Amino acid sequence: MELRLPQVEKNSNLPPVIKMEASRRFPIEDLGVVILDHPQIVITQALMTKLLANNVALITCDHRHIPTGLMLNLEGHLLQSARFKAQIESSLPLRKQLWQQTVSAKIRNQATVLRNLGHETGNMENWSEQVRSGDPDNLEARAAVYYWRKLFHFIPEFTRDPQGVYPNALLNYGYAIVRAIVARSLVGSGLLPTLGIHHRNQYNHYCLADDIMEPYRPFADALVHGLVKEWPGTMDELRPGIKQQLLAVASVDVDIDEQKSPLFVAAQRTTSSLARCFEGVQKKILYPKWP
Repeated sequence: MELRLPQVEKNSNLPPVIKMEASRRFPIEDLGVVILDHPQIVITQALMTKLLANNVALITCDHRHIPTGLMLNLEGHLLQSARFKAQIESSLPLRKQLWQQTVSAKIRNQATVLRNLGHETGNMENWSEQVRSGDPDNLEARAAVYYWRKLFHFIPEFTRDPQGVYPNALLNYGYAIVRAIVARSLVGSGLLPTLGIHHRNQYNHYCLADDIMEPYRPFADALVHGLVKEWPGTMDELRPGIKQQLLAVASVDVDIDEQKSPLFVAAQRTTSSLARCFEGVQKKILYPKWP
């Protein structure tokens, strides 16, 4: 596969900017996510078919360069129909236990982000251990209030809102990448990204992806925080160089099951473990931690 890509020129005082084009070749088997982020991009049906056959997630963006669409392979696993059946027939108690594990892992990773930045996290560490089946106490929301207040405390007007002020646009973009990675991994594990363990919005086609990506969000948060601190007040728009750096979330090193792994690979291990939970082979989802 050959792509014409922008080259990035860095300035010590500003985020990277696009200066010229270059042509590069990639083995299609090495690709996991492709983002189509310009209205003049032309891609053939033959190439789309080849990308999807190799389980590449295709993301399309609107005129604001915000991801709006996601295309995935329909035949991601040899045992797909059996795993669909196990997923669909999973019991409510099992789904509540899986959500408990998910929320606990998310809060734990959020606490690590704050702790690495020098904030007090004893309360969040306690909450991560206190999550009950189904999170009836809504500790996820309680942790979120504390987390967002601390993470961007130097931006007084900030609240976490997809339509809100900077740097919400950067967070949205990072989450879109993580969501695509997780959705791709779910398909690769023979699972339905639509049927969630907690999210149940009838208008959401990726409820399970939105569930399973929760413990992965803090890795994108930490990346955005670093960008904001490095270039304060210069990223009101999603410039190409910034988007390129946000793509690096796929290769962030994480610790999963006592092994160091890129986030992209860890997501596949997470979804494979989830499939085994649905099948009754194991009881816990493998989620990443900070290495």
